[in-house]
Amino acid sequence: MREGKLQEALTLFRQTLQSMPLSLQANLGAGIVLDLMGQGEEARKYFSKAIDVSDTPERKAASQRAMAMSYAFEGNCGKTIEWEKKVMQYDVDIKNVFQQGEIADEAARVCIDSGDLDAAHKWYQTGHDTGLEEPDIKPARVDLWNFRREHAQARVAARRGNSQEAQKHVAAAKAILDKGTNPEQAPFFPYLKGYVAFYAGDYKSALEELLKANQNDPFIQCLTAQTYEKLGDKDKAAEFYRKASTATAHNPPAAYAVPFSKKKLAELAH
Repeated sequence: MREGKLQEALTLFRQTLQSMPLSLQANLGAGIVLDLMGQGEEARKYFSKAIDVSDTPERKAASQRAMAMSYAFEGNCGKTIEWEKKVMQYDVDIKNVFQQGEIADEAARVCIDSGDLDAAHKWYQTGHDTGLEEPDIKPARVDLWNFRREHAQARVAARRGNSQEAQKHVAAAKAILDKGTNPEQAPFFPYLKGYVAFYAGDYKSALEELLKANQNDPFIQCLTAQTYEKLGDKDKAAEFYRKASTATAHNPPAAYAVPFSKKKLAELAH
């Protein structure tokens, strides 16, 4: 699977399931491979089975999260939220407030990438507000949630074409980052600047920033490809779409980048 040999991986998972139909790992694995291959409906049969055979609430929540991501691969914000709510309920039951916020943000990320900006704004706010309810929350954790909210609001504003408001949120995100309480968030800042520049039509600045961001993130690769395309460099665009199209993760960045990049590569080939 990691080598990108999806058909071979699927064959092996299906072989396992012939002798062990109740294997949670094989059902999840088959579903993930099918999502990466663009066969979401087929994938969800395996995720349904995984949910049925999960023998603990934790495993059931993990299988439900996989189901949510399956809908993310089709850009289906509403169905993703529906399944992420079930995952959040598990986190409510075990009183993991931080994880509730994380899951709300994950749903929001799928919604912004699918273009449902109102739902994205609402769920990012939910993630922020829920995260802050953590008992005995440390100041660094408060900064983390505030940084994520500013980051999200900047992207939503950029997508709405309001670059002035977006820049205000970029500045606010930078001020939080400069406190130094969450250094691991630093790589997300050039991604933000590149994203905002891209949607403002400043493709040269966008490219400059995106090349400073995490080069292994399929979403960044995909947005870099789009930027090269806007700048008229089809060869570079194709190079980055190819990278993004081979992602094997089952998360929001891959859910957006893999189908989009495959579609783009087909268009560029003609």
